[in-house]
Amino acid sequence: MISSPSPFNADPVSDPTSPDPTSPDSASPDPSPGTPGEVDDALLGQNPPWLTALQESLIEALPRLYGVQADPVVSEAIAALTLALAAGDLECPLPLSLQQGQGTAGADGPDSLARLQCAALVQARDSPLVLEGQRLAWRRWQQRLQQVLAALVDRAQSPPQPWPAAAGASIATASAPAPTPQAAATPAAPLDDQQRRAVGAVLARGLVLLEGGPGTGKTSTVAAMISAVQEHCPQARIHLAAPTGKAAGRLGQATGGRHPCSTLHRLLEQRGDRFLRNRNHPLQLDLLIVDEVSMVDLELMAALVEALPASCRLVLVGDPAQLPPVAPGAVLAALQRPAPRSAFGDAVVRLETTYRHAGAIAAVAATLRQWGEAHGLDRSSPAGAETLLEVLRPQLQRLGEGDNLHWLEVPWTGWAPSLPEPVLQRLQEHRIRLAELARTHGAVTQGVGTQGAEDQAAAVEALLAQRDRLLLLTPQRRGPWGVETLHRLLLGEAAADPARWPVGTPVLCLRNRDDLGLANGDLGVVVGDSPATGPGSSLDANRDFRRWLVFGPHPSQRLHPAQLAGAVEPAFALTVHKAQGSEAEEVIVLVPPGEPRDPRLLYTALTRARQRVLLVTGRAIGLA
Repeated sequence: MISSPSPFNADPVSDPTSPDPTSPDSASPDPSPGTPGEVDDALLGQNPPWLTALQESLIEALPRLYGVQADPVVSEAIAALTLALAAGDLECPLPLSLQQGQGTAGADGPDSLARLQCAALVQARDSPLVLEGQRLAWRRWQQRLQQVLAALVDRAQSPPQPWPAAAGASIATASAPAPTPQAAATPAAPLDDQQRRAVGAVLARGLVLLEGGPGTGKTSTVAAMISAVQEHCPQARIHLAAPTGKAAGRLGQATGGRHPCSTLHRLLEQRGDRFLRNRNHPLQLDLLIVDEVSMVDLELMAALVEALPASCRLVLVGDPAQLPPVAPGAVLAALQRPAPRSAFGDAVVRLETTYRHAGAIAAVAATLRQWGEAHGLDRSSPAGAETLLEVLRPQLQRLGEGDNLHWLEVPWTGWAPSLPEPVLQRLQEHRIRLAELARTHGAVTQGVGTQGAEDQAAAVEALLAQRDRLLLLTPQRRGPWGVETLHRLLLGEAAADPARWPVGTPVLCLRNRDDLGLANGDLGVVVGDSPATGPGSSLDANRDFRRWLVFGPHPSQRLHPAQLAGAVEPAFALTVHKAQGSEAEEVIVLVPPGEPRDPRLLYTALTRARQRVLLVTGRAIGLA
């Protein structure tokens, strides 16, 4: 059984109930399970006060707990690892000063690297740190990752067990549709060579890793895999899963809704910080397909491996160029390393032919992907923002009116919150249309006009479709183009008061609420039972205006705001991390000066678009 370690072994005299200062929950204001907690992407390049305090605490506590003398060289290593942990990484390159043998002040210059290698906090078997070549890691988490990778490699190398003669009912999951074994998800177009190889692999291997960028046919390949499995075993118990509710919903729709589809947390029956599904109570499945694996962190993957019987085939689907999970441990990134890559052999299938995102979006995304592969993907030492934008500039300057990517560079004069006129105009059009559809929904539900269930469902579907037509993305929660600032700009004083949000306002669920059928990251829309005002109107909080939050067409997905008190916020704008797993016809990406620090961030933002992107970058002038 894979145990759940802390990053360092506790001293025998320490209190085992004390909170782990390196726990991901310490670095995230939202410890709720589900979508990984959100970290302001802007923090990847600066140290917020809480991070400095955490570094100082660990630098003081670790030598004391292990009964060793503090050393400036070790302190520098702990500080670097803590910074990486805050960004979700369990390891990092050695600080440049230590790579060059210089160290910090008082570290005795050229002997610093040798001193680090011999330090008790690095060298001892139960030490909290480990040094491998030019990389630092938290020892227990490194061991945890190695265990998970070994388990995945073993599945990929082992021949699968024979299909069951008769499979039982699929595992029950809340709000999942009943599977229809005889209905196969048939791909809409002929498969290319790599797609056919993936289909063959799912029949011959216990695990298949299917990689590819947006529009490379991953969903068509998954559909073909399901069809092939059902041909060999019509009774096969098949389940689809993803890290977030939004991604799971998209996966279910894309594969025809023929099989149960849920979040991984719901599949594993998470209760607090543990999972009810484990090696003693495993999943009863023959094929599990997990999408958006780039978002799966180490602990979630470990729980999945623990709960999956050896007889179940596992398909992991993802894009290594996307942002890794916020919670520590990027498993898909670790699978790109030479050793596991080689061990997987032909269980890895990479799709490279692009069938969607053609044109400028695909071209710029390819440049970002190649940049990341060439310069490494350590968020603790990301590529320089200005350097990355300079690399993209010639490509962006060649864009024409007919391209599906438009670039707008605007002056950045300071911290006054404002949006360029083209962005404001497009947002206003979107808000007006949302308000109109919300009014239609309100009229139908109150019996004004046709009252049939089909009309109500159609009104909801039209409203949710409009919600998904436009995404406004930013790397930051705070700052002039941060999510919080943008909502104050768009909603005024009503931004902080759900009772005053205008109808048609998109909303974001911030918690897992299994009792309500919602997951962290699900998107809804505000509707009302009385005539709605326009998007620019202010609402009287004392007025008898009954608002509802609609997350889907089913009546159970229409909720009173009080049911989500403190767990919902406006969603006219999203951080790139929160938008991961989502798609829209049109995407507007705001990039302040100094962003993006990580090429995966801009890559993830651009590839949320199905049709077109407006990329807005700020050119710093006159900054105080």
